[in-house]
Amino acid sequence: MELILIVIYGLTLSFIFLYSLVQINLVINYLRKGGKEVDPNPILENELPFVTIQLPLYNELYVVERLIDSIAQFDYPKNKFEIQILDDSTDSTVDIVAKKVKEYKSLGFNIYQHRRANRTGYKAGALKEGVEIAKGEFIAIFDADFLPSPLFLKKTIPYFQNENIGVVQTKWEHLNKNYSLLTRLQAFGLDAHFTVEQTGRNVGNHFINFNGTAGIWRKSCIEDAGGWESDTLTEDLDLSYRAQLKGWKFQYLEKLGSPAELPAAMNALKTQQFRWTKGAAECTRKNLLRVLKNKELPFDTKVHALFHLMNSSIFICIVLVSVLSIPMLMIKNNFVEYRLLFQLGSFFILSAIFLGVYYFVSLSSSYENKFKAAFHFIFLFPLFLSVSMGLSLHNALAVIEGYMGKKTPFIRTPKFNIIENKDVWQKNKYLVSSVSFLTVLEFLMTLYFAYGIYSAFYYNDFALLPFHIMLFLGFGYVTFYSVFHSRKVK
Repeated sequence: MELILIVIYGLTLSFIFLYSLVQINLVINYLRKGGKEVDPNPILENELPFVTIQLPLYNELYVVERLIDSIAQFDYPKNKFEIQILDDSTDSTVDIVAKKVKEYKSLGFNIYQHRRANRTGYKAGALKEGVEIAKGEFIAIFDADFLPSPLFLKKTIPYFQNENIGVVQTKWEHLNKNYSLLTRLQAFGLDAHFTVEQTGRNVGNHFINFNGTAGIWRKSCIEDAGGWESDTLTEDLDLSYRAQLKGWKFQYLEKLGSPAELPAAMNALKTQQFRWTKGAAECTRKNLLRVLKNKELPFDTKVHALFHLMNSSIFICIVLVSVLSIPMLMIKNNFVEYRLLFQLGSFFILSAIFLGVYYFVSLSSSYENKFKAAFHFIFLFPLFLSVSMGLSLHNALAVIEGYMGKKTPFIRTPKFNIIENKDVWQKNKYLVSSVSFLTVLEFLMTLYFAYGIYSAFYYNDFALLPFHIMLFLGFGYVTFYSVFHSRKVK
């Protein structure tokens, strides 16, 4: 039994190590680019193409007005774009949208509210129906919490002069990054994806993904790839892979930011994380074999696609390594015949170093003063890892559901209209004020890793003590705020 546990522990550490190697390769690609993007030739105003702007909505009464107002500020000829509000709402959002549509129609905007009889296919279904009636040669998509730059269209459309480009994706920025520790840690993690990861894959000519919003599609690319499909929770990742398997190229723009709101409540973050991680697993089931069997793709692109699609599996590995770490501590100190294996296992500390480099390069890209970046990194990186570990059980269960093919509805992330520190979200009508059984399990995990801390002193073996402290704090943080943020103020 001891050997079986050691093998499982070693295999999960190996996957994490391979994942970290892929991330380091992305760092190398990112640094190779040097942060520079070559702008395409501008397009004369009278030659600009017609664009459809899709705004998929479902009960967004807190943010929908500012969204429509920001889209109306686009620096683009009014006669060359339409605003298509795909409104599946069932609350007062419907009336708010209708009023804004009437207002902007009177100002000469081509804007309309499209309502469906039911929410079949959720967001993917709405987008699919929108494409069918869209007049634009290109289709830009924005979720309800985004406030894109007025120059968004003029800065993205010129890239489509390359007829192989099917998508231009822009970088997410954050309206409420400094609202709380939770939003700062989210920004820290997302920024790594929107700097090193997306740019690194793009520079290496590997598959990247449309991020569901703040990007623009060539309509013919959507149609050629088979259109929007709702059999996964991440329709954006799914269509991205189907399009690139068809030979379409994607362009990522790190220098063009599209600000959005980060979830300010733990349970809203959990909802978002569940959809992203489970959806990625569903896309792995659907698309990974297609990628691996494609004879035209180079080997390194297949490797990157493998870890891109399976990146949410890292949470399963974290749970396994975490839970097994205490038995490993016991085996190490009670079975001397395995001590050499544990000494060799210290090699896997490189995974943490590689991931540290990955996140530091991301963070430092936004700092002119690298010493200041290093100071903030020393504070943020351990906290980010700790909270990520605390979310690992929640996310691992979502991934397992995805791999097993268990279907669940698309649950939107509640938006709060939170920008300044004085803003409050506790009265948000979309929040669910209940504590799930999973939160009870996360509390038990907190106690379990408190025992791990005790075990370090019992065995006088402190190699895993920092790990267990981070797990204890991470699960404790997630448990506390899952309960605290479930309280609603009337």
